[in-house]
Amino acid sequence: MALDGLLLHTITNQLKNMVPCKIGKIQNISEEEIQIHLHNPEYGNQKLVINVHSNTNRIYITESITTTLNSPSNFVMVLRKNISQGTIESIEQIDYDRILCLTITSYNEFQDLVKHKLYIELMGKYANILLVKENRIIDALKRIPVYENSKRLIHPGAIYSLPDPGVKQDPLHPVSIDFEQSLVKQVYGFSPLLSNEFQYRINQLHEDYGSIIKDLLQSDSLYVYESDFHCIECKHLHKPYRKFPLMNGLSTLYKEDETKIRLKEQCGDVFKAVQKEKNKNIRKLPKLNKSLEESFNYQKYQEYGDLLFCYMNEIEKEKVVILPSFTDGTDVKIPIDMRYDLKENANKYYQKYHKMKRSQIVLKQQIENCKKEIDYFTQLEEQLMHCSIEDAMEIREELTQQKILKPKNIKKKKKNKPNILHLKFDNYDIYAGKNNIQNNYITHRLAHKQDLWFHVKDYHGSHVLLKSEEYNEENIRLCANLSAYFSKGKESSSVPVDYCTVSQLKKVPGSKIGFVTMKSYKTIYIDPEPDKIETIIKTYRVR
Repeated sequence: MALDGLLLHTITNQLKNMVPCKIGKIQNISEEEIQIHLHNPEYGNQKLVINVHSNTNRIYITESITTTLNSPSNFVMVLRKNISQGTIESIEQIDYDRILCLTITSYNEFQDLVKHKLYIELMGKYANILLVKENRIIDALKRIPVYENSKRLIHPGAIYSLPDPGVKQDPLHPVSIDFEQSLVKQVYGFSPLLSNEFQYRINQLHEDYGSIIKDLLQSDSLYVYESDFHCIECKHLHKPYRKFPLMNGLSTLYKEDETKIRLKEQCGDVFKAVQKEKNKNIRKLPKLNKSLEESFNYQKYQEYGDLLFCYMNEIEKEKVVILPSFTDGTDVKIPIDMRYDLKENANKYYQKYHKMKRSQIVLKQQIENCKKEIDYFTQLEEQLMHCSIEDAMEIREELTQQKILKPKNIKKKKKNKPNILHLKFDNYDIYAGKNNIQNNYITHRLAHKQDLWFHVKDYHGSHVLLKSEEYNEENIRLCANLSAYFSKGKESSSVPVDYCTVSQLKKVPGSKIGFVTMKSYKTIYIDPEPDKIETIIKTYRVR
């Protein structure tokens, strides 16, 4: 569901606590998400995220670190030019509608104080962000020409007008409400979900309208259901919920879906390159197998040459000559290239015989390499299924080193180590890699000979390392569960996980990065528990 006006009113009340605040960086998280860095003397540095995607639009303060687009959009460039280093003087909601107005003052290039208004319209598929000065639109994230909407032109230079809210009652001071009918058309700020909740509480639970609205406006929590959410408990749903602090709840609400969108926007070339290389090798393999099968008939060309030399003086040159076989006397039809005499034809058959005999070794090696490439790109494909943007960036780096992708001219600080998962407990540490660069770092840089190393059997997956003075069933099963979680076997049961001490690992010369073999090992069978693993990661992860 989308935000409604009363939920936005509750969010706005929390945002107002930060006003006035200084604007710092303005960045694109994705094509329809903008992140504004704010500074307030009391609250310090904060990040305001404005999402105007049609299905996930909302506004919230976040503390999480998000990867931003390398190339900002034109709209973000306009914002940087006009309001960067400005001050947000006020944040107001327009008449309990899903529209916020941020009043921003800043200095222009002539050091004159200029006032702008940033309108944030969170209205489902019509969600938008507009920068307005003196009631004229400077620019909008989503421009809407007149032929798409004749009533409301959203374009630079056009006069800004608010959407028509219709005629409804003030939710704080209603005159008369019919609680047998939907409140959506009677009172500002109500969504169908909130209307059903008020009707249920008033008609079934006999609660008072004033007390419900008071609880709603004073709420600082978000109640998240399977497909719904609000800042008060939705008792009429009769379903379990998760309760978050308001801003944290808004931050995590669509985390999984948005990660996929951001991955596609920021690392789409990585996905395409992996798929392209895998398909290329899949198409190549049957052709190599066919060539190898044909090469097994190389001995017939030796026979052609032998027969031609033997009967050279007894036969006439024709397009096809028929001679008796040396082995069983059956007729052998030999094609003749009329451009050459019989001796040259015989020599060419000998050349073809030797070439095809040698080609078997080469073809077998090419087939083996092709299978390894398919296996390798399948592994990368599976790693991309459950990776973060930072992990995908490391996969891009891996592909760049192999010259599969061209390097991007991006200025960034050199990282000391890959973005590995580190879980710290009282008596032991666990490290897990989610791509080949991380796996290689864990196995060959972090690991010591006595540490335990885990890898899921028969699947591509994570290298998991256990550092502990004492190994027991609890930490071994946890590591095995992590190995299964970061693999294709995540949704399976009785997943086999091999483990051994690092001293039993051997790197294969000439193999792809992160590939190792085990001299001796043990196997444990585990039923993956995704919910448990996700909770452990959130609780014990070292940032």
